[in-house]
Amino acid sequence: MSIAAALGDAGSPTPHATPRVQSRSRGWVPLLLPGLGYLVLFFVVPVGALLATSLYVPVPGGDVGQFQPALEFSNYTDALGQFWPQLVRSFAFALLATVASLIIGYPMAYAIAVRARGHKLLQGLMLVLVVAPFFTSFILRTIAWKQILADDAFVVQAMQWLHLLPPDGRLTATPFAVVCGLTYNFLPFMVLPIYANLERLDSRLLEAGADLYASPLTTFRTVTLPLSMPGIVGGTLLVFIPASGDYVNSSLLGNNTNTAMIGQVIDARFFKVLDYPTAAALSVVLMAAILLLVGAYVRRAGTDDLL
Repeated sequence: MSIAAALGDAGSPTPHATPRVQSRSRGWVPLLLPGLGYLVLFFVVPVGALLATSLYVPVPGGDVGQFQPALEFSNYTDALGQFWPQLVRSFAFALLATVASLIIGYPMAYAIAVRARGHKLLQGLMLVLVVAPFFTSFILRTIAWKQILADDAFVVQAMQWLHLLPPDGRLTATPFAVVCGLTYNFLPFMVLPIYANLERLDSRLLEAGADLYASPLTTFRTVTLPLSMPGIVGGTLLVFIPASGDYVNSSLLGNNTNTAMIGQVIDARFFKVLDYPTAAALSVVLMAAILLLVGAYVRRAGTDDLL
């Protein structure tokens, strides 16, 4: 037997090897079944029901809140024509809250991950302070901000004394109050991803920047900031997405036509007006708009020429 033939026989798989490899490669399929079933039951089915409801029409001669299946696509144009200001305002408030959370949260994450590195007790205490608001109810935290920004509270009186507000000025029931509430409630979602990213930052890279006579600002701009972009992207998504559909802050801190967000409109249409098709159509539009915006942002943030 030739050497080539011997090597060929030795290198070829045995008849029993292929089925064994194939059986191993399919072993992960059963592991996906519980998760897929959960997604189908609690995501695909509700979204399908929402899409169907958005096309319903009122029952002729029926009571309020009675609808029947149909394909009324004009529900979307009617809903957008009536409530597009609230939709635009929701994205504007969410964007402002996201930018404010990034401006406030990045220095906090940097201080915890980089400056407090090596001081485990201090680092742990600072992390506890970041997540401590989660120990209380979301609604209670928002009501607390309503008290902080009340007309007779210290903040308003101090701003009036500094002539930052007119004597009869107020902060509650204003876009400023709603954005403040959104920023405060979703700030930890910005801090934690950035902290997790900066905590893995190799400190030798910062030392190398100093050895090359780079200023701290240059080192931050060319080393720290690019390496922390995954955390920034994750944090901005975790803040922007829930803030876009929030209605608690706009209801408690705003509650007027100048601060109404799309989540507040959907809540009223579902539970007060009983206009289910309009509420469902607005929900579908909100989800689609968020998917488009997030997809464009992630694609842009994932490019190599981002910075």
